[in-house]
Amino acid sequence: MRIIEQHKIAYKEYEFEWSEDHLSANNVAEKLGIEDGKIFKTLVTVGNKTGPVVAVIPGNKELDLKKLANASGNKKVDMLHLKDLEETTGYIRGGCSPIGMKKLFPTYIAEDARLFDTIIISAGKRGMQIELSPLSILQVTSGKMAELTM
Repeated sequence: MRIIEQHKIAYKEYEFEWSEDHLSANNVAEKLGIEDGKIFKTLVTVGNKTGPVVAVIPGNKELDLKKLANASGNKKVDMLHLKDLEETTGYIRGGCSPIGMKKLFPTYIAEDARLFDTIIISAGKRGMQIELSPLSILQVTSGKMAELTM
């Protein structure tokens, strides 16, 4: 949120009770009473050419690794091992945000985000979400929109 505020970007904050068993975007949508397609999850992958690649997709959809590989200039991408998430990004499972990672990794937001004026993403810690425009996320992450879902 500090980074977003530094860029003078408007956002709305959501806080909720979380549990280790209910960290999915669908569970967050249910807790907040928001349609689950508006809550986006942040997935971190590793490309064979680029290294870490970040994908931001609707919580109710699945990431198509081939589409992400194509969009990111990789021949192949695989999911980053969960044990490597914190060391790579600075975030833990259930609190991973595309904004504020240890490094600025190539970031791709699913085209599905164009359906909304604002989307909801992790604020960087469990139990905290922020709502802002997809264009603002692209601005802060130097990201791109791409077709990423199945």
